[in-house]
Amino acid sequence: MGAGNEKEARVNSAKLTLNIAGVEKTIDFPVIVGSENEVAIDIRDLRAKTGVIALDPSFGNTGSCTSAITYIDGDAGILRYRGIPIEQLGEHSSFVETSYLLINGRLPNKFELGEYSRKLTMHSLIHEDMKHFFDGYPSTAHPMAILSAMVCSLSSFYPEALDATNTELFDITATRLLSKVRTIAAFSYKKSIGQPVMYPRNDLSYCANLLQMMFATPCEPHEPDEEVVKIVNLLLILHADHEQNCSTSTVRVVGSGQANLFASVAAGICALWGPRHGGANQEVIGMLAKIQANGGDVNKFLSLVKDKSSTVKLMGFGHRVYKNFDPRALLIKKAADSALRKLGKPDPLLDVAKRLEEAALKDSYFIDRKLYPNVDFYSGIIYRALGFPTNMFTVLFALGRLPGWIAQWKEMNEDPTTRIARPRQIYTGNVAQDYVPIDSRV
Repeated sequence: MGAGNEKEARVNSAKLTLNIAGVEKTIDFPVIVGSENEVAIDIRDLRAKTGVIALDPSFGNTGSCTSAITYIDGDAGILRYRGIPIEQLGEHSSFVETSYLLINGRLPNKFELGEYSRKLTMHSLIHEDMKHFFDGYPSTAHPMAILSAMVCSLSSFYPEALDATNTELFDITATRLLSKVRTIAAFSYKKSIGQPVMYPRNDLSYCANLLQMMFATPCEPHEPDEEVVKIVNLLLILHADHEQNCSTSTVRVVGSGQANLFASVAAGICALWGPRHGGANQEVIGMLAKIQANGGDVNKFLSLVKDKSSTVKLMGFGHRVYKNFDPRALLIKKAADSALRKLGKPDPLLDVAKRLEEAALKDSYFIDRKLYPNVDFYSGIIYRALGFPTNMFTVLFALGRLPGWIAQWKEMNEDPTTRIARPRQIYTGNVAQDYVPIDSRV
């Protein structure tokens, strides 16, 4: 689906009757209907018309924007990028092509894809001075901390990109960011294990280059296997965008103040870091390792999960948006089997994961609560099989999510109705009181 096929949101109206402190008011509010018939009441004038605000902690019922990038139907298990089902992209597309789709609004033709790939190759090096930044981090530094700082520091090497309103510079800035982040990610990994950095190679594809920078050394080259490259492509595609999640909303909020693309994405990386968001697959690996260490009894573990007095949690099941199944999980489970067969590396945690999934899907407790495996349940196992350490899992998530962040930032900046994000609050603190001099305080 190209950008020209996007539908404008239909605007209707609704009359709402509010009884506020005994005073009844009937007010007209616009009703926005999206291209997939999602309906929203536009309350941006609620305070001006009524003197009250809407309170929605965690924004679970609040639409912060209209967007033509990603569509999710959590009840039906649907995920589409620019209208194209994730299943089709996962089977037929590459991460570079999917990035082009998200950022530019349509699939590229053969020439455009070739030029896009060439530009990503040409901009993969980082400035040599940036290598010295890595020397300032201890070997124990988490790669996500390095990634965020280094992405933000890119703005100092490209000062022309500081003007977020300069649309003529967007393409080159986005290309630089998308290309260099994999180099930064690989360098941060090499720093953490005390190995020399490996430069990108112009003869390799985007994902193959990531693998060789991660796993090659000056004394031993690494030629990425085509099947492994295909699996990495799939993993990155599945994470490329996911509507207005925590990190994407962060990119939009920071960008709404006209912060440059590098700074906005650096903020998104920090938001992604948490275990409730991008760090979830690390939590899954930790959970599986504990089950294995305790004898591998998945039924005993699930009994603890169901015990209200227990603090044990089932990680990698259920999703804030998907209420039946996560369509990405179906694709990634097949990839997990393929990766382990290809690499010939039996992973005892995969056996634990399969038995845990089988037991949970037969248990009415989890069925009734619609707790099914999500994308995080198997992604960590695949990354382990490919040789990535646990602290790199979230970095790879960030690399995958990057085109979505870029597309969302672009869309927000091109929207003439965009204002700086400024949520309100309901104050619950002390009422007015006088300052008490320190000698008079009890």
